[in-house]
Amino acid sequence: MRRIALSLLLLLPAYAGAIETDYRIDPATSQATFQVRVLWLESVDGHFTQVIGDVVPGPRPDSWVVDATIAVNSVTMSSTHLREWVLARSFFDAGHHPVIHFVSDPIAQAQLDQGGTLTGYLTLRGVTAPIQFTVQPSHCESPVAAPCQILLTGRVHRSTFGMNSDRLALSDSVDLNLSITLQPESR
Repeated sequence: MRRIALSLLLLLPAYAGAIETDYRIDPATSQATFQVRVLWLESVDGHFTQVIGDVVPGPRPDSWVVDATIAVNSVTMSSTHLREWVLARSFFDAGHHPVIHFVSDPIAQAQLDQGGTLTGYLTLRGVTAPIQFTVQPSHCESPVAAPCQILLTGRVHRSTFGMNSDRLALSDSVDLNLSITLQPESR
């Protein structure tokens, strides 16, 4: 089984401040990639060009909740044949399930800065399953003058989301990477 790497490029302040701020994911500069091992020898890579969503203050002080949506049909691949294959019913089933959705549980600002665990729920092909990621330490300055990169790693199985075809040719685990740039929105 392989690990999922989820990398979020987040523009977050080190503290919420007096005015609560939401952060909108900038679709022009955000992206998601995935990688699945084929025949346990090589990998197939894909790139999603439409990632949208928000990061909002969580229920506890200095905590955040990530809510990201990826348009499945925005995937680009190295060939038209591979793109058609991953959009088909046996893989993403884009005709019936056009988005991938991730909502995190609240994560403390300290866990983003120092590293920790991010838990949440991933919805893919109409199936929602819990997911856990390890957050790599990230040092964001306050006020943030430049984007802050947050790296997360975890593990998911295709079979959890009903992707049971091609089990002899494809690994059950898929790597997923997100780079998300946020723009502040004051409430």
